[in-house]
Amino acid sequence: MNLFIKNIGQLITVASHGERVKTGAQMRELHIHTNVSLLIQNGLIAAIGGSEMNPPDDIDVIDAEGRVVLPGFVDSHTHTVFAGSRENEFAMRSEGKSYQEIAEAGGGILSTMRATREASKRELYRTAERRLNDMLRHGTTTVEIKSGYGLSPEAEMKMLEVINELKRDHYSTIVATFLGAHAFPPEYKEDKQGYVSRLCDYMLPYVAEKKLATFVDVFCEKGYFDLKMTEQIILEAKRYGLIPKIHADQMNAIGATELGARHNAISVDHLEKTNEHGIAALKNSQTIATVLPGCSLFLNHPYAPARSMIDAEIPLAIATDFNPGSQMSYSLQMMMTLACTQMRMTPEESITAATLNGAAALGLSGEIGSIEIGKHADVVLYNVHDYRHIAYHYAVNHVWKVIKNGVLLDF
Repeated sequence: MNLFIKNIGQLITVASHGERVKTGAQMRELHIHTNVSLLIQNGLIAAIGGSEMNPPDDIDVIDAEGRVVLPGFVDSHTHTVFAGSRENEFAMRSEGKSYQEIAEAGGGILSTMRATREASKRELYRTAERRLNDMLRHGTTTVEIKSGYGLSPEAEMKMLEVINELKRDHYSTIVATFLGAHAFPPEYKEDKQGYVSRLCDYMLPYVAEKKLATFVDVFCEKGYFDLKMTEQIILEAKRYGLIPKIHADQMNAIGATELGARHNAISVDHLEKTNEHGIAALKNSQTIATVLPGCSLFLNHPYAPARSMIDAEIPLAIATDFNPGSQMSYSLQMMMTLACTQMRMTPEESITAATLNGAAALGLSGEIGSIEIGKHADVVLYNVHDYRHIAYHYAVNHVWKVIKNGVLLDF
């Protein structure tokens, strides 16, 4: 589709000029154009011009009327496909129960596992589709989706097949991650290494052969997958051409961040308990630090040391971690507010983290994440007149219009 957007008050391009990510002080450089027009042709960004630029003949025109335009958000860490609901656990936490206590009582990941195993592919598809539609309404045009609530070969493949069907059908750009190493299923409670072997010897080769995922993730944490198991899984994943990610340092700093940096994981995510050793390891790597402020809010946990990581010039992304147990929000607008109020990030840094750097955490920053000539036209118009208002006026949806691959979506 071809579009011409005129009278843009602020065009926030987050231009990278060919660089994969922004780090350090660069994260504040949004490359803002005022009172401009934007031309989209064949689904790509074609031109940025002043108010004097005229639209070509026979092209649809959108009058932005002074509004703000940003690149579509890239949510690089979600668990969007699942069945069931866990509001009962939310109530338990309000009475003082911890995440681990709830898990030990039969809740947590295994609660969603039971519901997801029982759900049909059609049910999983339809509920995830509704969530993705709402994400688009909130400005998120690219979504990473993990498996991890099946925890058996059959149920994990069912989840990945649903993710790939959504990838085929939905307007959003969707990236699949295999998270079979999310928790240990009940049938392997007394044989954890046996489950790791099942992952490595059967599930990983199948995922790679069928091209069901781009990434492989592991929840590396006390009581879950230890360092040795995590390393075994990611080495096997790399052998099959799958790219590693790691849930790292969420509740304990056990060396997961350092392990991810050592093995060139594309990202390490969570990082609430990351210490100086983890920061030093990331500083000397190409691995992206992905922080999940909504999870800290929802669980009343400490926030990741985003300020220290940015100051150390570590590439940093923000994602929602949308999931049924520890983060029931898919609003990256809200995550930006939390980044600014709780993690000492600036509005500019939060925008970069939710766009270009989020795209880099999925290996896609050459195609999306910024508004630059030749990139995909993932463009969101906000009903504000200053970009800082998006994070400032929180818990509301400021999106006016969403354009995905040059197509104006009709909600």
